[in-house]
Amino acid sequence: MAAITAALIKQVREETGAGMMDVKKALTEAEGDVARAKEIIRAKGIAAAGKREGRKAQEGTIASKVVKTADGEVGYAVEINSETDFVAKTPKFVEFAESVLDAAIAADANNVDDVLAAKTADGDVKLDIEQAAALFGEHVKVGQFAKIAGPHVEIYAHRKSAEMPPSIVALIATDEAGEKVAHEAALQISAMSPRWLTREDVDPAVLESERRIATEKTSDELAAKGKPQAVIDKIAPKIVEGRLNAFYKETVLLDQDYVKDPSKTVGKLFDEAGAKAIAFARIEVGKGDEED
Repeated sequence: MAAITAALIKQVREETGAGMMDVKKALTEAEGDVARAKEIIRAKGIAAAGKREGRKAQEGTIASKVVKTADGEVGYAVEINSETDFVAKTPKFVEFAESVLDAAIAADANNVDDVLAAKTADGDVKLDIEQAAALFGEHVKVGQFAKIAGPHVEIYAHRKSAEMPPSIVALIATDEAGEKVAHEAALQISAMSPRWLTREDVDPAVLESERRIATEKTSDELAAKGKPQAVIDKIAPKIVEGRLNAFYKETVLLDQDYVKDPSKTVGKLFDEAGAKAIAFARIEVGKGDEED
């Protein structure tokens, strides 16, 4: 039996595209025979996993859970992508997504890199993803990840249809009083896709860009109407502020009109409950960073 060295494993990995553990198992079964190991890998469908890496995985599901802690609650959500919704809706794929979430929670993950490094029964999530690609016959990857904490965390998982797994998950953390309205807020987040919780949270660079655009647009419109520059300088600032307020109402959760009662904002909904929103997150399948 030939020695199964790191160089031998590297050679078979490069020639097959299979994961390290799969290559090691195949070489062990083949007693170090490279040709036989490659046959074993092909027979098990593992070799194709590497080739699948170049294919887009924009379907999938989102697994989510709230965990109680000594300080309150922590909400986790992880997106697991596949190439087709046919695979995404299978019980095995949904079960796999749940197993990744459990590993992420056990590792107290804070980002996607932490999720991939989280330990599992077979090694880590990164290795499990490689093996899942062979099992499902598609490119599989970890997409977006969210984690928020507070005295109370609410999760709403939206399904496009009864037979499909969750495709949008909204999480919101509130104080204890916020539990009364947290579900409504989670529905709002799911439906209206806010980007920030408060005006103070808006990215300064984004706000400055919006202000420039609003200023230029307002000036051009007033000039087109024949207004002299002195008049433009006087009235433009108020129009610009109005446009920025419209931007806030679209992108800031607490400024948004409450979908079930547009006569009040989501901020007013919390005020009426004597509650406070602390943080939120929203994940939608296929809406994360584009793959290279």
